[in-house]
Amino acid sequence: MNDNGPQVLLLNGGSSSGKTTLARSLQEVLDGYWLRLGVDTLIDAAPRKLFRVGGLDLAEDGSVNVGADFVEVERQWMSGVAAMAAAGAHLLVEDNFVSGPAAQRRWHEALRGLIVGWVGVHCAPDVVTAREAGRGDRIAGMAASQAEPVHHGITYDLVVDTGVIDPDHLAHVVRSHFWPAK
Repeated sequence: MNDNGPQVLLLNGGSSSGKTTLARSLQEVLDGYWLRLGVDTLIDAAPRKLFRVGGLDLAEDGSVNVGADFVEVERQWMSGVAAMAAAGAHLLVEDNFVSGPAAQRRWHEALRGLIVGWVGVHCAPDVVTAREAGRGDRIAGMAASQAEPVHHGITYDLVVDTGVIDPDHLAHVVRSHFWPAK
């Protein structure tokens, strides 16, 4: 790979869209060592009191409401992720822009000065619904409700569909897009 490619690949997609599977495949095909981080990392690290109105409210119907408290904690986390990249780490960041273009703007601000590749990870609602049911650890309906809206108003360098193309193949597509052969 040439040195002019992204230092951060930011993968945005709804719940169960295949971001993690794609990121794991990318770890195998990209040169060097790429650390995989994501919004699930932040959610796993967050105190339970953050999951209420004003924080990150995960409703029983699968909807997600992002409040000011969560945005502040997320800003702090994004700054830490950016510091890792600034220190030389290569990062695969999995996110879910439930707050739409505002989420992408927050990442743009945090990653200012770094080379970032923006990848939209699409997957049809019926496919993510089946994946969600198979996982058993998600709120029913969350995946379908996010499948398309998380992409509205977002600008990408590359868009992929994990419901149509195998993630291992997509990893090569991503690599070729950002690091074309000479």
